[in-house]
Amino acid sequence: MNGGSRARRLTSRLAAQGAVFGRGSAARRFRIRRTLAAQDEGFTTRSRLGWLNAAGTRIGTTLDLERTAQELAEYVVPRLADAAAVDLLESVLRGEEGDHVVGTGVPVTRAMAVAAVEALRELEPSPVGEIVDREHRRETLLTTRCLGARESVMVASMTAEDLDRVAPTESAAAAMRRQGVHSYMAVPLIARGVLLGSADFVRAGDSPPFTGTDLALAEQLASKAAVYIDNARLYGREREHVVSLQRSLLPRATPNTPGLKVSTDYAPAVDARGVGGDWYDVVALPSGRTALVVGDVMGHGLPAAATMGRLRSVARTLMTLDIAPDRVLARLDLATRDLEDDQVATCLCAVYDPADASYTLASAGHPPPLLIEGPDGVPRFLDVPTGAPLGTGVIPYDPLRLESAPGSRLLLYTDGLMKTRTEDVDAQLAGLRAAVTGMSEEQLADGGLLAAAPQGDGRFDEAVLLVAQGCGPAAGTELRTWTLPEGGTAASTARRLVTEQLAAWNLGELADVTELVVSELVGNALRYGGGPGQLRMLRNERLMVEVSDTGPDLPQIQHADVSDEGGRGLQLINMLCRRWGSCRTAVGKVVWAEQNIPRG
Repeated sequence: MNGGSRARRLTSRLAAQGAVFGRGSAARRFRIRRTLAAQDEGFTTRSRLGWLNAAGTRIGTTLDLERTAQELAEYVVPRLADAAAVDLLESVLRGEEGDHVVGTGVPVTRAMAVAAVEALRELEPSPVGEIVDREHRRETLLTTRCLGARESVMVASMTAEDLDRVAPTESAAAAMRRQGVHSYMAVPLIARGVLLGSADFVRAGDSPPFTGTDLALAEQLASKAAVYIDNARLYGREREHVVSLQRSLLPRATPNTPGLKVSTDYAPAVDARGVGGDWYDVVALPSGRTALVVGDVMGHGLPAAATMGRLRSVARTLMTLDIAPDRVLARLDLATRDLEDDQVATCLCAVYDPADASYTLASAGHPPPLLIEGPDGVPRFLDVPTGAPLGTGVIPYDPLRLESAPGSRLLLYTDGLMKTRTEDVDAQLAGLRAAVTGMSEEQLADGGLLAAAPQGDGRFDEAVLLVAQGCGPAAGTELRTWTLPEGGTAASTARRLVTEQLAAWNLGELADVTELVVSELVGNALRYGGGPGQLRMLRNERLMVEVSDTGPDLPQIQHADVSDEGGRGLQLINMLCRRWGSCRTAVGKVVWAEQNIPRG
């Protein structure tokens, strides 16, 4: 890249930072008027200290590394130098500890900030944002002494040889020569014994050369600025740790959900103090049902992330047992109260049944879900009975059952999706509904709602979005449901139905085991459950058989002696099937068993 191209790139960067440049060759013959030069009458020791103390209000105004570096460069121009550049170690930008003040190696740095007076527009510092290529450039005083030996450098009156010793390239040395640069100094940025980077300064034209006083002032300023930079590094590292922990505690992938298409997204807060409490989960249940969970711990940081992880594990375990959503919340409330940190959380649980495209929902103080009826329906909030948040001890929770139209989309989310600092909850909900109304199905599935949230890129609270859409069984997934007759013919009817269906599915080799399983399930329903209700069979990756009844007691495997006539049915199911289980429903219970389907 030639010198003119570099100059244009630097000009555009400086212009974006607020610098204004003149035109024409007259810019080469300039006279820089300094507002705080060593020869000014008012530049006393007191004024120097005042200027140094004022740096605390101009540098480190944010906890952003790039912005802090730019504030340092802008603060010294034109009062201490005519041009300045700040480089930070690449390890610092990654949130690491940087390089401790030992050894003589030169670390990898990245150009972070440049500032210059109008007349020095043609200097060629390393481009902002790019890694400084030390391997293919000559060694300079900046690299060998300032970064390598961690020492300050000052060349009061530069000769042609000195320009070559300072500039990173021959083209940059020529640009400094044309601009009349005659004095140079560089200071390392060190905080808490860790090297963070360097700052270098130049004077040109009629500006006086740097003096030992200037170097001492620059070192004191660099020491203060390094603390601000290190604070930003530590803050960024903390945020990355919390976000990494938060993401590791969330599901890495959604399971196969027959008849339901689920998309999820998570957006962390910019502030580390806003990260740590939101979670979601998707759990595949027996007979093709799917459990959806969204929760929000009322806290932030590492403690909230740890609490979130524990609550999610408990909720997932309860959902895996196929417990009804309202009962899941009741047990989660007990688990939350058992935690030692006394935190409170909101949660919403939903179970989708593809047999009738219905949802069963229960809420513990959570924002209401949003339903879009049909492919082109109008979004509306569901009136789910809102129970108390988890951890308050106020139970029970009331469920809501809802049958959805084909293609309907259900949106579960946390309050960070709609939260603002100025509007009340009703206005936030109205804004969320308005945002959803203007979005396509693809935009919602791709997390477009998170990008369109009122917090935008400056999100002060994390957010979770889960979009569920009924889509019918996927390829290779089939569900059959029958109502069994009352009385003694129920078992024979169930055996005939499963045998015929297995033959239709080309799974006749599973008929013997499935007949035994269904006979036992129906027999238990007749004996202990007041008679069987429905028989369901689901085929996808595995084969699932389920029988419902109105009995309150869940079956348990019994120890049967040699002389006992019964008590071995569930033992056989446990040995022949991959797994089995039972759960209570609003009218009784269901008992299910799952078998592996042979390959091929």
